[in-house]
Amino acid sequence: MATRLVQINMKAHDASALGRFWAEALGWATDSWATDSEEPIGTSLTPVGFAYPDPAAVCIDLIARPEPKTVKNRVHLDLATTSAAHQAELVARLKQLGATPADVGQGDVPWTVMADPEGNEFCVLEPRPIYQDTGPIAAVVVDCTDPRAMARFWGEAMDWTLHEVTDDHAIMRSAKAVGPYLEFIRTPDPKTVWNRVHLDICPYPGDDMAAEEARLRTLGATDPGIDQTDLHWTVLVDPEGNEFCLLTPR
Repeated sequence: MATRLVQINMKAHDASALGRFWAEALGWATDSWATDSEEPIGTSLTPVGFAYPDPAAVCIDLIARPEPKTVKNRVHLDLATTSAAHQAELVARLKQLGATPADVGQGDVPWTVMADPEGNEFCVLEPRPIYQDTGPIAAVVVDCTDPRAMARFWGEAMDWTLHEVTDDHAIMRSAKAVGPYLEFIRTPDPKTVWNRVHLDICPYPGDDMAAEEARLRTLGATDPGIDQTDLHWTVLVDPEGNEFCLLTPR
């Protein structure tokens, strides 16, 4: 058995408005949903014409939540560009959409760190050959204290291929060599709060979700200590305390 990364989950005060920003930023389509009383609760973002799930893209689910953002996110997106001119044009367009420059201590670097309208950090990368075929999202980046340990866990949790691992970073990509990369970057900052952005993984059709949950626990996943009675998915925590969701196979 194995799972695959299908989307990232991002909490938002206004999921519809933030969904519009990211749809414009990525050139993707949105699909919003609401409660029975028509109160909006979430927005999904997928490439136009995309058949979910497919390793060609890691989609985005924005979920309405009232809690404020208080610390730098431990999961963020890196956006790909094809030239210096494209990078400058994308940065300018994102500012028009509502993004702002962000300082996370990056210093003098060739990429541009920004924040979306709700303060979620992301990077607009300078052109790099490795990201020329990823689509608009070059990588999903996870801060961690031990990239090697994270590579061991996630390399066994999913069927993605490990491309590189050092003391400072680990890089993975789907087994079909398409879509964005998943990168674990060594950072000194400890995890202190529930992540506002997290990974969602999914077994393959026909796999047993309970058996997959048990397998993930043998690899080092643990329980987050929350009431999951009404959920049709399972919330787990990776070895560094990052929450992630195991979705129903589809």
